[in-house]
Amino acid sequence: MTFDQILFYVFSFWFIVASLAMIFSRNAAKAVLFLILSFFSAAGIWILLEAEFLAIILILVYVGAVMVLFLFVIKMLNIDKSTLRARFTGYLPLGLIVAVIIVFEMAMVLGYNQFGLDVVVAPVKHTADYSNITILALQLYTDYIYSFELAAVLLLIAIIAAITLVHRKRINCKNQSIVDQIKVQAKDRVRLVSISSKNKENK
Repeated sequence: MTFDQILFYVFSFWFIVASLAMIFSRNAAKAVLFLILSFFSAAGIWILLEAEFLAIILILVYVGAVMVLFLFVIKMLNIDKSTLRARFTGYLPLGLIVAVIIVFEMAMVLGYNQFGLDVVVAPVKHTADYSNITILALQLYTDYIYSFELAAVLLLIAIIAAITLVHRKRINCKNQSIVDQIKVQAKDRVRLVSISSKNKENK
């Protein structure tokens, strides 16, 4: 067994363990930390496949920005845990059916017949002057331009949905109205009272 194969098994092991820990974790903050560990493990596997640019982007973008955004969204949503636990049993059968379907589809797509060593050859070793960015840009903006634009639209929809969830109306919560603040005038909020000196002496 070569050193590359040992690294592959190590990264794969931690990737699977971190993914399962993220799914079964009851704490949202711990789940995000396990997801960060799974991203680092996936980045290590990508480096073994000579996809250094994708590995760096996975760490910088997803770990450095998206995970922080997830934490902010999770904390700002203020989800009622008792309500989630009450509804968990009601949605459990449907969730199990969907999970079985997804696992079956992944087994069909990611099976050995499609991604085995007989079908997909090992990556060719390149020289030091090889640029992943150039090859990736050529593929991304020529052959996969429509998929790239579709992914951008989906991300925009996800951002709008997250903002809508954060700014929903909450019970027993004070909200700031910018329109009412702009319309405020001094005469509506301030009252000037004239007190004579005789009243002060009497007091």
